[in-house]
Amino acid sequence: MNVDPARWSLRAGSDPIIKQRAIAGPVPWVIAIMTALTVIAAAGGLALGSIAAAAGQELAGGVTVQIAGPPEAEAARQAQAVVDALSGSDGVETLRRLPPSERAALIEPWLGELGLDESGADGGADDSLLVLPELIEVQLSGPADPAALDGLRARIAGTAPDALVNADTGWLAPVGQAIEAMQWLALALVGLLALATLAAVLLASRSALAANRDIIELMHLLGAADRQVAQLFQRAAMVGAGIGGAAGFVVAVVVIAGLGGRFTALGPGAAGEAAGGLHPLHWLLLALIPAMATALAAVTARLTVLATLRRMV
Repeated sequence: MNVDPARWSLRAGSDPIIKQRAIAGPVPWVIAIMTALTVIAAAGGLALGSIAAAAGQELAGGVTVQIAGPPEAEAARQAQAVVDALSGSDGVETLRRLPPSERAALIEPWLGELGLDESGADGGADDSLLVLPELIEVQLSGPADPAALDGLRARIAGTAPDALVNADTGWLAPVGQAIEAMQWLALALVGLLALATLAAVLLASRSALAANRDIIELMHLLGAADRQVAQLFQRAAMVGAGIGGAAGFVVAVVVIAGLGGRFTALGPGAAGEAAGGLHPLHWLLLALIPAMATALAAVTARLTVLATLRRMV
């Protein structure tokens, strides 16, 4: 007996023998919630990665020479010696010795006002035990790798024994660890989305099969094959997951757009520009999350129904 497969399909404007809502169950809600959370976490990981990469490029070649510990006069002498030793040296593009006012501004958030006069000098050396460290900003023509840092230390070791030479990118190490943790969290949420999709579709399919057992047996009597019944459930799960995934993705996009402006406030330069939005490739990767959930729901529903129908008497 030849049976038209479209006879049992769920078509717009038709009155299907098994309702779409009865088959899909809670799948759209579960997929919407999990998709929104996963996309937001993944977008955060991708955006932070872009910020770190942009900051690393912006700070590449930057070196800070710090002189802290000796008395103020000795620190000033060593700072001037560093400037004299590095000025015009090979591999050094620019260098600048920070004035006292800028140095005070750097530590003001932690120590408060330091009582500096308008000229930037300590207004009362007898009243304060704090000596501001000398800071010299150096921009190298190449990367600030260990070899370049060792070369700078060798040039100033004789005249500035208290000088500490550090690459400006050194502070990015903890940031990189935090970003890596965020990316692992996003990956874990993708796995959790897959598990939630499997569980929701599995339960919804089995519940719908049990609730419509009489109708399914009637369909078998009329000549419908197991694969045609499974196609009904597969299509319903795919439509439900697609609607839920799209809704969750829209919610996530709204949240990401709202947070994008706050990331831009990180500051000017490449880091601020990278924080302002995700790259097109990033959005493509994010769009794959609801697509993956939809495909997984369809496959799970089909396999579940076929396995269950084989055991039905």
